[in-house]
Amino acid sequence: MRVVTDFRSEPPFEILSPVEQIHPFVFNSPHSGTAYPEDFLAASRLDSRRIRLSEDAHVDKLFMHAVTAGVPLLRAHFPRAYLDVNREPYELDPRMFDGRLPAFANVRSIRVAGGLGTVPRVISDSEEIYAGPLPIETALDRIETLYKPYHAALTRLLAQTHVRFGRAVLIDCHSMPSSVRGQDARGRSDFVLGDRHGTSASRALIDHAAGALTALGYKVAINRPYAGGFITEHYGRPAKGLHALQIEINRSLYMDERTLDPHSGFVRLSAELADFIDGLMRLPLEVVCPSPGRFAAE
Repeated sequence: MRVVTDFRSEPPFEILSPVEQIHPFVFNSPHSGTAYPEDFLAASRLDSRRIRLSEDAHVDKLFMHAVTAGVPLLRAHFPRAYLDVNREPYELDPRMFDGRLPAFANVRSIRVAGGLGTVPRVISDSEEIYAGPLPIETALDRIETLYKPYHAALTRLLAQTHVRFGRAVLIDCHSMPSSVRGQDARGRSDFVLGDRHGTSASRALIDHAAGALTALGYKVAINRPYAGGFITEHYGRPAKGLHALQIEINRSLYMDERTLDPHSGFVRLSAELADFIDGLMRLPLEVVCPSPGRFAAE
């Protein structure tokens, strides 16, 4: 964790770019941020360890080889508990705020009901984040100053990629707990790939990704229990030559889930993900990622 004053003096996200982009891929790590604003920590009822449990810790580092391979990587510095860009822009829980929400806010989504809206109410295991209600202006400010610029940057990367290569492939990178309440950890997959049940990417792309990870010895599931969030759904437009694939990695493969520190498996997994990324770069994209039309930014 890195404590910061605010994101007006600190960059909220960054684009790690290769010297030259040579493949039509964009990697995205929206939940690996570790910069926590002082006022956010002061408003939270959780200690400095508990509040980090929603992080996809170290995921940006696991996929860093993408930049070496010749494609950009966008990563958030703000933490998921502070703002979740893998949601609609205004999925907000009215119970969290003092003040009236905008009329266009989505207050009835399943994610809001679970406390995991754009400004989350709980961390991943359902512990309340805040000691009391927040001013509605706080949520709206985070959306204007962080959410919208982040998505503008991602849209720009994808549009530039599509113009250059005639297609664009978004790999949205996440991690998942090794176990959840009520489930046997031994049955948990090593990777879960999500394409919104076949709507956000070509079948050939997800089949290749699953096959490559299986060949490395990993247990792979497709769309269960994670089919992809807002980012995968929003940006995946195969009919326009834009494919989006979500990857979830079992955290026990590379880190101690109690301390969030990488363990001995981190180096091995990083090396194998580098091989996986190189394999993606070698794909015959005219087959697995057809580009039938023109990309229109959304």
